[in-house]
Amino acid sequence: MDIELTINGERTRVEAGSAEDLATVLRQHGYIGVKCGCDGGACGASKVFVDGEVRMACGMAAADADGSEIQTVAALGTQDDLHPVQQAFVDNFAVQCGFCIPGMIIQAVALLDSNPDPTEREVREALDDNICRCTGYQKPVEAVLDAAERMQGEQSVAADGGRSVDGPPRRAESTGCCGGGCDE
Repeated sequence: MDIELTINGERTRVEAGSAEDLATVLRQHGYIGVKCGCDGGACGASKVFVDGEVRMACGMAAADADGSEIQTVAALGTQDDLHPVQQAFVDNFAVQCGFCIPGMIIQAVALLDSNPDPTEREVREALDDNICRCTGYQKPVEAVLDAAERMQGEQSVAADGGRSVDGPPRRAESTGCCGGGCDE
């Protein structure tokens, strides 16, 4: 079946099988920032904005997205002009293998849109359904807190893209991981 989508600002028609999920269709059309980690909407790697709401694309039938506006992580910024959340993830060394990061960034943008000054606990809760096996979550949490400050104009990025020239970044207070269940 043909479905019509607006993907990252471009209106397009795509072919989708009746049983295909949105993540599969997006990846087949070159949107590789959408990852498929669980094929069931449980890992968070496939998060995208669908009509402004965060959705796990691997847990959504492509046909259900017909007529929708989809925004992937690629729409947030370019290599030369990263979104503040993307830049904070880079600057805070929050990217390990990179598999879960697009979903985390989508979730972080949504969090900061609704809560521009989150606590560490609120960041951890927002990222809780993004499964990451590399980072231990500390660096992504620090990155989101850093991005919150940048987006409020409280911190600027150094000319070389590194740490702020305005002072030390706000740090997360604990070293625990998201979702409990770890002994860190």
